[in-house]
Amino acid sequence: KCFPELTEMLMDTWTPLIILWITVLPSIYMAPMNQSQVLPSGSGTGLKRLTEEQRVLNRSKRGWVWNQMFVLEEFSGPEPILVGRLHTDLDPGSSKIKYILSGDGAGTIFVINDKTGDIHAMKRLDREEKAEYTLTAQAVDRDTNQPLEPPSEFIIKVQDINDNAPEFVDGPYHATVPEMSVVGTFVTKVTATDADDPVYGNSAKLVYSILEGQPYFSIEPHTAIIKTALPNMDREAKEEYFVVIQAKDMGGHMGGLSGTTTVTITLTDVNDNPPKFAQSLYHFSVMEDVALGEPIGRVKANDLDIGENAKSSYDIIEGDGMDIFEITTDAQTQDGIIRVRKPLDFETKKSYTLKVEAANIHIDPRFISGGPFKDTATVKIVVEDADEPPVFSSPTYLLEVHENAAINSVIGQVTAHDPDVSSSPIRFSIDRHTDLERQFNINAEDGKITLATPLDRETNMWHNITIVATETRNHSQVSRVPVAIKVLDVNDNAPEFASEHEAFLCENGKPGQVIQIVSAVDKDDPKNGHYFLYSLLPEMVNNPNFTIKKNEDNTLSILAKHSGFSRQKQEVYLLPIIISDSGNPPMSSTSTLTIRVCGCSSDGIVQSCNVEAYVLPIGLSMGALIAILACIILLLVIVVLFVTLRRHKNEPLIIKDDEDVRENIIRYDDEGGGEEDTEAFDIATLQNPDGINGFLPRKDIKPDLQFMPRQGLAPVPNGVDVDEFINVRLHEADNDPTAPPYDSIQIYGYEGRGSAAGSLSSLESSTSDSDQNFDYLSEWGPRFKRLGELYSVGESDKET
Repeated sequence: KCFPELTEMLMDTWTPLIILWITVLPSIYMAPMNQSQVLPSGSGTGLKRLTEEQRVLNRSKRGWVWNQMFVLEEFSGPEPILVGRLHTDLDPGSSKIKYILSGDGAGTIFVINDKTGDIHAMKRLDREEKAEYTLTAQAVDRDTNQPLEPPSEFIIKVQDINDNAPEFVDGPYHATVPEMSVVGTFVTKVTATDADDPVYGNSAKLVYSILEGQPYFSIEPHTAIIKTALPNMDREAKEEYFVVIQAKDMGGHMGGLSGTTTVTITLTDVNDNPPKFAQSLYHFSVMEDVALGEPIGRVKANDLDIGENAKSSYDIIEGDGMDIFEITTDAQTQDGIIRVRKPLDFETKKSYTLKVEAANIHIDPRFISGGPFKDTATVKIVVEDADEPPVFSSPTYLLEVHENAAINSVIGQVTAHDPDVSSSPIRFSIDRHTDLERQFNINAEDGKITLATPLDRETNMWHNITIVATETRNHSQVSRVPVAIKVLDVNDNAPEFASEHEAFLCENGKPGQVIQIVSAVDKDDPKNGHYFLYSLLPEMVNNPNFTIKKNEDNTLSILAKHSGFSRQKQEVYLLPIIISDSGNPPMSSTSTLTIRVCGCSSDGIVQSCNVEAYVLPIGLSMGALIAILACIILLLVIVVLFVTLRRHKNEPLIIKDDEDVRENIIRYDDEGGGEEDTEAFDIATLQNPDGINGFLPRKDIKPDLQFMPRQGLAPVPNGVDVDEFINVRLHEADNDPTAPPYDSIQIYGYEGRGSAAGSLSSLESSTSDSDQNFDYLSEWGPRFKRLGELYSVGESDKET
């Protein structure tokens, strides 16, 4: 009973010795097991034992003593290996009992001796493929095959041996670790698997070790965790490491199997290096006329780090051009770009000295003690002279001139100079695109602007011109400046009525009644505003009908002196009024106000201002005149429509040739004779000679006569004029009452001499009349059918 426990203990401690013992002495190993694997007797006797004690003791319970057996995997010998033996108390040794085996692998992998009960393994077993087999054993009578006992189930287990090496399923591995890491920093973890039994023995007990990669890295033997073993590993010195890891079973002891994998470890970058300028002094030169924002040079601070750790920012920290220049960072190249911030002037300053600093943007606090992560360099910039355009003394000019200024009078002056050392003379001119009317001139030497034509402030108060300054030594150097000229006002316009006023006076008006309020305008623009004086003509001062009154708002009221005005007596009154301004000298004008006498209602509303008795002495009103005029126009329209309809009814039934839309013209695109063909047929001969003489053909009308066969013309000999032939046919068709309602004119292009296509005409196709047969024309298609009918009719008539 203790043997299986002893076997397991021995397998754990002395596996190689046990394997040798089982292999060499299978009978010794299996004998106790076989003697113990006994079937219960059928008569109820106790279990059979090999010892005397076992023979004396009896057990009342029947059953298998052993319900499992063991067999070693991968065992291969010259003969099948004995797994175990089955025996029952009913077996007296007379060979009357037969042992039967069924289940997993029975008869193929495992075979039983039906007389002795010995079970043998016939094949080499692999625990990794199948670890155990479930079988059923039964004892039966050899003669009758009747079961002597119920079947019993047992298991055969395949015992493991160390026949599988560890494997790294996920290898090879890749890992990263920051550079400058301390010893023991975690890098990664690897895992190996062993297909052997992890429970039985040490076949699957793995131990890890490093074969390559020391002294930089180490690995935990049992957890397979890889850590750094060397401090301050620098990525800039070596970035990648190749580590070989081994996993060995049997706890790492001698005789164990092993497997390896590789781990590629890459050091990631940290900001442990400051930027460094490639040179301490930079020289640049720039033209003084360079555009603002234009780059003039680049500086570069190199950083051994990469990515974000290598990014730097540039700044100008010292120098005499800090406000003239600026420096920015190129995001792609990490260069410092120096640009012009303000205009340069060679004549003012010829060189600048700057101190530029480059500093890391992202600083790692762990390495801040390593020193400042920045560097400086000196930049010297030399300004070179350029031929600059002239410079005006002012960016804009504002001039003022009175509108009555004399022609050729000076109204202002512009000045400009050449900023270059050579100081070229300047010539001035006016851009005539800004002075299309040529109202101004300029002296080319001194820039004085004079008046060329009179000015009128009331027409144009402002004039905007452009003055051009050009160097005489280099005409490409040109500058422009705007000049605004304001025309000042003088009192040169007399005031007048704001609009054409017409006053209406009621016949029943009262004395002193305001007839009209008028206002005046003046095109001039005095500084203190307008103030007008109103008066009547001297001869109208004692006017018996009307008087005037000046209002405070600079307007004038017209008043009636009496009542009783009558349209029959006088319909219209004219009142001249003198309007004067307050200018120096004052200007005045006379405007006439028309006052019309009207008939008004009792409320003073004007109703009528016409004298109908004089205008319409016959007693007709304006409404009656309009009605009469409308009737006359209506009668004229009716007459025009009637004439038009009569013209349509009298239209002749004859249709001209050029208007006959029913004409069906068929053209044959036949090949002509070329330029050498001078005898081509003239299409003019196809025209109807009657039409040419003025005879217009009648409109086609369905004939009332029955169809009569036409008398065909006799065939003509060769050489007959084609014109005559066609005219005859046309005359016949025109006079034929049975002609179809639509004419069909066939045009045949005469083929010139030497044409490869030949002629379609039948006039010269034969020498005798009897040889003519035109039936084939009908077979050429619908276009030749009509031609075939014409010639066929002629043939039939001749035969009859």
